[in-house]
Amino acid sequence: MEVVNKYVSHKHHVDGYPSESDFELATTPLQPAPGSDEVIVKNLFLSIDPYQLNRMKRYSSSHTAITAASKIEPGQRIDAYGVGKVVASGRAELEEGDVVAGLLGWEQYTVVRPGTVLMKVDAKDLPISYYANVLGPSGLTAFAGFYDVCKPKKGEKVFISAASGSVGSLVGQYAKLSGCYVVGCAGSKQKVDLLKGKLGFDDAFNYKEEADLKSALRRYFPEGIDIYFDNVGAAMLEAAVANMNPFGRVAVCGAISEYTNAGERAAPDLIDIIYKRITLRGFLSVDYLHLHEQFSAATSDHLRRGRMIALEDVSVGIESVPTAFVGLFRGDNVGKKLVRVGELEG
Repeated sequence: MEVVNKYVSHKHHVDGYPSESDFELATTPLQPAPGSDEVIVKNLFLSIDPYQLNRMKRYSSSHTAITAASKIEPGQRIDAYGVGKVVASGRAELEEGDVVAGLLGWEQYTVVRPGTVLMKVDAKDLPISYYANVLGPSGLTAFAGFYDVCKPKKGEKVFISAASGSVGSLVGQYAKLSGCYVVGCAGSKQKVDLLKGKLGFDDAFNYKEEADLKSALRRYFPEGIDIYFDNVGAAMLEAAVANMNPFGRVAVCGAISEYTNAGERAAPDLIDIIYKRITLRGFLSVDYLHLHEQFSAATSDHLRRGRMIALEDVSVGIESVPTAFVGLFRGDNVGKKLVRVGELEG
């Protein structure tokens, strides 16, 4: 089969804040090679993630650290996690009509090469979009980062930055299910109200209204912080470390404040880290694929029983990808940012 494919690429390297004008929409025919074991997937939902900006930069130290963060040159296909429907298959284990999750792309259709993992999705009792969201890499990041990196104990005090985002919103819910005291920060009153209301955080605050982050955290954690789940880096990490208890743990998940400003760098007090014996650990979801079955089973059960809520912020159409991506760095999204590219039927 041959299809006409629309895809989004960046026109030049993107250093600093991205804008919609950095991207362009193009069209190309797609056709699997005869007799190959390639698979053509019609993309349904695409995950939009801030780390992709690092891949578009002229230089980032992340480019050579791991294949998933490798540099993308202007005009190249931009891969991204997503959910789609198989429309042609050269693999015996996949049939036309199967719904799959895996590494797809900022495009309407993706030709999935041999060796690329595609997981079949059984979306009978949960929305298909969840497999690009709470049951995808964002969910695994939250689950593994909280339970393996942070190793929580009941009653511990947990602080989460970017707490209304795709990862932070899930970490907070896992923490509450684990019997922890949870405070999150976000960038608007709407998001703060959502954290305290819909998601059940014990407290939350708007970091934009705080002139002194260290004093703010001292106010919310008079007895200190045991666990900090860091999604932003820079000044917030410094403030959290200053308020941490002995043997505190920091899961360094993201540094979105540093992605767009090379001058923003975290400088936590090393004296605090040494004498409080604080652990700071960076990690990636790909480090925890061995936990995927455990994570998926536990989280699916929480969702079905109403113990967890999946926040989704969905744009429609491949043309909306640039605006959706740029919006991440303005703080537009609430929960997981997704783009619905196609419909399951049709």
